[in-house]
Amino acid sequence: MNSTYDKPQPISNFTKGYLICLVGTAVWSTTAIFIRYLTVNYHLPALVLAFWRDVFVFTALAGTFVVFNPERLRIERQHLRFLVVYGFVLSIFNALWTVSVSLNGAAVATVLVYSSAAFTALLGWRFLHEQLGLIKILAVLFSLGGCVLVSGAYTASAWELNTLGVITGLLSGLAFASYSLIGKASSERGINSWSALLYTFGIGALFLLVYNLIPGLDASATPGGNLFWLGSSLVGWGVLIILAVGPTVGGYGLYTLSLSYLPASVANLIATLEPAMTAGLAYLFLGEDLNGTQLLGSLLIVGGVFMLRLRNGRGRKTVVH
Repeated sequence: MNSTYDKPQPISNFTKGYLICLVGTAVWSTTAIFIRYLTVNYHLPALVLAFWRDVFVFTALAGTFVVFNPERLRIERQHLRFLVVYGFVLSIFNALWTVSVSLNGAAVATVLVYSSAAFTALLGWRFLHEQLGLIKILAVLFSLGGCVLVSGAYTASAWELNTLGVITGLLSGLAFASYSLIGKASSERGINSWSALLYTFGIGALFLLVYNLIPGLDASATPGGNLFWLGSSLVGWGVLIILAVGPTVGGYGLYTLSLSYLPASVANLIATLEPAMTAGLAYLFLGEDLNGTQLLGSLLIVGGVFMLRLRNGRGRKTVVH
């Protein structure tokens, strides 16, 4: 019997973007596993790690495009200045994030960087005319509250911060929010998301090279003297390359692609699932405890994202043809 239910239903733009962002966030959440391995076993300075990660991302993407899709290497001249700004913002986010971790510790730095959810919602409302309703505000509060619980930043000892640490951590959240908003602007300009990823990481690597030459940005490194910190360690370099071409290309690539279908504030809220996912991976692969409070925080984050999905799913009917 013929019925409309016999035919597969098309996927809405919002659902497609939502799924892409979820997968990207899941891939992204493995980043901490690789970074922990490199920093614990090789004591690799954070800014050196960030520099080489950007270099390897650019190299992997450029090589792939040369062989399989040379069109991705082409960028219209009118977009070059925009991409320089985009790459600069990416480099600032990477630098602030790594410095925040060194100043505040991982728990507090994670909470502070995910202030980006609130920043993105507010900035998207102010500059991109994205809606800011009660549901989105509640989703922001759920996500931020969940981040606090998952990271353990509710303890007094975790919040023994200096002024510079607080400012750096909040600025890292603002930088990620800015990255999300510029990514949305990039998609609206018609720039291919993978081409944007290629050039922003290449430009970001150049800026990070400069940051490595500035004294005091990374207390564990001597300015300019530790770019080849890993020396002849094939395992160390191998892990760093895997970090670049796996979690970084996959995470950033899918997140950037999702901005073609989602408001920046929605994508950023979905990305707040990362701490919960990372906590789960740390429990599975690193033997770290996942206590009841962390589970509650994870449920809050998931609840915020689910609430957001219900709200947008009812209001968006755009269909991909």
